[in-house]
Amino acid sequence: MTIVQALKGKIFETVSEAACDKGVRAFVIGGFVRDYFLQRPCTDIDVVVEGSGIAIAEAVAEKLHCKVTVFKNFGTAMLKYRGMEVEFVGARRESYRANSRKPIVEDGTLQEDQERRDFTINAMAFSLQKENYGELVDPFGGIKDLDAGVIRTPLDPDTTYSDDPLRMLRAIRFATQLGFTIVPESVESIRRKANRLEILSYERISDELNKIMLSPKPSVGFRLLDECELLPYILPALSALKGVETVEGRGHKDNFKHSLQVLDNVALSSDKLWLRWAALLHDIGKARTKRFEPGTGWTFHGHESVGSKMVKGIFSKLKMSQTDDCRYVQKLVALHLRPIALVTDEVTDSAVRRLLFDAGDDVDDLMILCKADITSANEMKVEKFRRQYEHVRQKLIEVEAKDAVRNFKNPITGDLIMEKYGIPPGPSIAVIKEFVKEAILDGVIPNDYEAAYRLMEQKAAELGFTSR
Repeated sequence: MTIVQALKGKIFETVSEAACDKGVRAFVIGGFVRDYFLQRPCTDIDVVVEGSGIAIAEAVAEKLHCKVTVFKNFGTAMLKYRGMEVEFVGARRESYRANSRKPIVEDGTLQEDQERRDFTINAMAFSLQKENYGELVDPFGGIKDLDAGVIRTPLDPDTTYSDDPLRMLRAIRFATQLGFTIVPESVESIRRKANRLEILSYERISDELNKIMLSPKPSVGFRLLDECELLPYILPALSALKGVETVEGRGHKDNFKHSLQVLDNVALSSDKLWLRWAALLHDIGKARTKRFEPGTGWTFHGHESVGSKMVKGIFSKLKMSQTDDCRYVQKLVALHLRPIALVTDEVTDSAVRRLLFDAGDDVDDLMILCKADITSANEMKVEKFRRQYEHVRQKLIEVEAKDAVRNFKNPITGDLIMEKYGIPPGPSIAVIKEFVKEAILDGVIPNDYEAAYRLMEQKAAELGFTSR
């Protein structure tokens, strides 16, 4: 497809006509142009106008009989047309204060607008003028950088990253998504300007992290965050996992590298954002629990419990969800060793029931994490654990089919106990309920109401309660 063919759509022709009628120049700029050359579909279109973007948007909306939304405070307007979202803005130049990423904006030319863009590959534009319709305007060599697969800033990187430090994260995000390389001068500049992250809101930071997390190989982004020395500002607990310590000739694995490998392993199996977060953070408690025990070696006792508690603080700092998503990640981090424990010991029905009970509907995701966590340089060891893992997975299927304990609900309720025995709320009710629950999970009685009711009566009698 030629550029002109790409711009044959009604929307582009209408913008061209409206700009001509108003005596101004208009250009398609940014992501649509980049993605055209990358042969990626793009329905988000940015139009820059040397003049009023709002006026052109309103004229286009009138011609196409569609609704336009105007954002006067930002000088932009947006309309939706046949599955496309088109945003209009006037060309502008920007200047920045040292303590803010919010620019002082003035009207400008296309060239000045392209200069303020984050990267050369996002600064390219297609002309919508009739005399050179579809001509590429590329003053900074964006097309060459696309061909070379590099991320480069249009201006001096120190200026670009200092003005808006979010661009440092965007550089890493684009490199991760596209499989590109950040040019060395930009990497060095990001290191110099790393402390500028302090002026960013954590909402913007976490938005970029989530985009990195959803990339085909998310470890690339986190390695770049580390290489560019941004990781300690964003996820210091993850950075603390780096390195290998040796005592008496015995070392442990690099838990940072291991966490990234587990993350990539999960990414091969699932595109669930929060499962990927659980993979990244599954060993986050190891830095705090690391101990060397003579005769034993390195231990990380309780790291799953410590790590689960740390998740809430990490999510809070990054202004990410503190409700179901956070609890889900906490649960998987807390439980991630449980399937491994089943792998290394005899796989009893009781242990499987308890795992199903504790994991509930998240047991399938937990097993994905468990399998991803089987990493070692010893291929024979990995293969052995994978065979055992498959045995546990099959056992889960069999026990679930037989006992139905996933999302288990105790057949005996507190209300039932109080009504039958005429007793008020108190610890004895919890004792009876727990006794019945443990009996079901241990396989002493089947998971049904009649068996549970009989056991309730037995335990109540032991406690001295009689039915009224």
